[in-house]
Amino acid sequence: MSAKKTALTVLSAALLIPSVLGVPAHAVPAPPADGKGGPAKAPSAAAPPASMSTVGGSLLGQPGTQVSLLPGAPSLPANLSGRSWVVADADSGEILAAHNAHWRLPPASTMKMLFADTVLPNLPKDRVHKVTEEELSGVGSGSSLVGVKEDYEYSVHDLWLGVFLMSGNDAVHVLSAMNGGVEKTVKDMQAHAEELQALDTHVVSPDGYDSPEQVSSAYDLTLIARSGLQKQDFREYCGTANADFPGKQGAGKARESFGIQNTNRLMTGAHGMAPYKGIAGVKNGTTTMAGSTFTGVAQQGSRKLLVTVMNPSTGGGNAVYEQTSALFDWGFAAAGKVKPVGELVPPKSEDTSSYGSPAQSHEGGPAAAGAGAGGGVGTALGVAGGALVLLAGGAFVVNRRWPRGRRGMGHG
Repeated sequence: MSAKKTALTVLSAALLIPSVLGVPAHAVPAPPADGKGGPAKAPSAAAPPASMSTVGGSLLGQPGTQVSLLPGAPSLPANLSGRSWVVADADSGEILAAHNAHWRLPPASTMKMLFADTVLPNLPKDRVHKVTEEELSGVGSGSSLVGVKEDYEYSVHDLWLGVFLMSGNDAVHVLSAMNGGVEKTVKDMQAHAEELQALDTHVVSPDGYDSPEQVSSAYDLTLIARSGLQKQDFREYCGTANADFPGKQGAGKARESFGIQNTNRLMTGAHGMAPYKGIAGVKNGTTTMAGSTFTGVAQQGSRKLLVTVMNPSTGGGNAVYEQTSALFDWGFAAAGKVKPVGELVPPKSEDTSSYGSPAQSHEGGPAAAGAGAGGGVGTALGVAGGALVLLAGGAFVVNRRWPRGRRGMGHG
């Protein structure tokens, strides 16, 4: 594959901890859903549960918008209609604002972030695999596909590009087979989610295909993305805008390839959506039950933010990207001018404190969907405002650090 076909965001990292003094956090009621002109929406109740998980802070277990503005802080964007969203500092893990952060909702293909974070370390990227008919037989009807064909060989690197750029469920199922099968992969993903303390998440399929029991939350998806961004290969794949993918091979002829483009519209500017300055990934998804979901990471200056938006109820096909962009703008302007309302907790193996309890143990059965509703670094290409910019050295890195003041957050 030509290096010119791979676009990676390459930026430096820094930590800036916001002030901890300010006015009390407050809850803003969720905006009503008008059901007009928006993407497909989940058929569950419009209101979040009255009681949700308090992992990451007691305020995150309350319904509605949680934000604590200091003097000079900008107001949150108007017309936010996502059923759940989170704005977090990617380095410190401090949550600047959130709305129904722990509402367990269908995740669509954002579940592929957990799939990648779980499986990537297990499969060498240069390993080549010949695809069988059986490996593709479990791909759900209507799935997004990259075009993997039986009896053809693909490298693990190629398959991951298919997962991240085209959200290819066919590539997910082949990689799952290479990981020991779909059933094993689902178990691995669930175990990894629980290690990350992503306790709202229940995995049914590795690709995020609709199932009444497959759920996650804006909080969990943000936590999972932050974990994935610790891995160089994850950053590479989720930050790739365009690539070549292996195609057909005729008798006596060299194998053909075809171009694929990332479906992340904030990266590519597709469908009339302006590329977002400093965007570096991560993953989008759309299904009938989930509506549109998106988790993104972006950097401006030394500040890196993670934003997750789940199922906007108003707006057109770009609504999830428009609302993510608006929350990025707010977060970059508000950083240092808000009191954090919670935090992204450490993995269980690195955690020495109790961070609250999940809304429901997975051992007791999952909630229904909507219930209550690293190697070395070389020269790379960066995506900034939609243009490809050659940057010198380094790579986009999220330096995951645990907030110093976390015991004062009120974990409930």
